[in-house]
Amino acid sequence: MSRGGSVSLRNIVKRHGSLTVLKGVDLDIRPGEFFALLGPSGSGKTTTLRILAGLESHDAGSVVLDGRDVTGSEPGERDVAMVFQSYALYPHMSVYENIAFPLRMVKTPNAEIDRAVRESASRVKIAHLLERRPGQLSGGQQQRCALARAIVRKPRLFLLDEPLSNLDAKLRLETRVELRKLQRALDVTAVYVTHDQEEAMTIADRLAVFMDGNIVQVGTPEEVFRRPVSIEVATFLGSPPMNLIPARLAGREAAIEGHRLQLESDYGAEREVLLGVQPSRIDIGAEGIPAQVDLVEHLGDSVIVDLALGATRVRAKLPERTRLAEGANVHLRFDASDVHLFDPQTRQRITA
Repeated sequence: MSRGGSVSLRNIVKRHGSLTVLKGVDLDIRPGEFFALLGPSGSGKTTTLRILAGLESHDAGSVVLDGRDVTGSEPGERDVAMVFQSYALYPHMSVYENIAFPLRMVKTPNAEIDRAVRESASRVKIAHLLERRPGQLSGGQQQRCALARAIVRKPRLFLLDEPLSNLDAKLRLETRVELRKLQRALDVTAVYVTHDQEEAMTIADRLAVFMDGNIVQVGTPEEVFRRPVSIEVATFLGSPPMNLIPARLAGREAAIEGHRLQLESDYGAEREVLLGVQPSRIDIGAEGIPAQVDLVEHLGDSVIVDLALGATRVRAKLPERTRLAEGANVHLRFDASDVHLFDPQTRQRITA
C-alpha cells in the first residue's frame, strides 16, 4: 500500500513574456504510479515538472499533493525529491556527503544519516564508491549517486527530468529496468519526464502526451499507442512512426490508389481521410495495394522497408529474413483491425 503521493494539477498556465508555455494543464496522478510526461522538446513537460517541484512559479492554476494545496509552498515543504538530467552533484564532496546532504539540511542525527546513506547507496549498488568524488565516477555511477541522494529522505514524490539521457544505449536500458524496480520497492509515486517514447512506453504505468503546451492524451502506454487521438500523437509514437496514407472513405470501404479495403465499421458519407497503419502491421504479399521498394534497411532483428505507394512514402517493419530488392514491385497488405482513420483538416481521430 502506497504512503500517498497523489498529484492534481488544475488549469496550470505558465507564460514567458508573450509566450504561453503551458496553456491550462490538468492532470491527476495516483499514489504509487510511475507516470511519464512525454513530448517533443519545448512541449512543456519539464516546465510542468518544475512547477510540481516548486522550482518554478506559474501564472494561474493550483498544485495539490495528497489533497493539500501546495501552490504557494516552497520546494522544501512539498516532500518531493528531484533527479536532474545533469545529476547536479557537488564536485567537492564525496559520494557519501552528496547522498547525506539532504539529511544534513534538516539536521538529522549523524547515526541516522550514516544508516540511511549506506542503505540508499546499497539499493542503487554504489556502496563501494562512497569515498569517491563525482569526478571519479562514470556517467552511470553519477546517475546512481543522484538517485541515492533523492531516495535517502524517503520522499512521497520522486521527480525525474530526463534522468537517463546522458547514458549510452546499453546502460540506459539496464538503468531503466533498475529504476522501475527501485520505484516499486520504495512504493513511491514517480513522475518521469522524457522525449523518448520507447522509454515512456516501457517504464510508465500511464503517460501524458504533451504537444505545444497542452496535454493532448492521457492513458496507459498501450491505450495511447493503440488509439492515438490525433495525427500528432500517431506520428510521435512508434519507431518508425505510423504511416499516414491518403484514402477516400465511404461507408465500410476505403479506397487507396484504386485498391479497395473493407473496414470493420460504417463511417457514413464519402470523404477524404488519412489512413494510419503501424509499420509493424504491414505485410508484403502476392496481392494487395501495389507499391515499389525504395530502400531496405537491415536492423539485425528486423528489416525496415521504404516503399513508394503512388506519391506517398510508406515504411514497413518486417522479419529479418525478408529478402527484397530495391526497385522491386510488391503488394502491401494489412488487416482492417489495424487501420486508424484521421481527418486531414482537424487532424483528429475519426470514429465510426
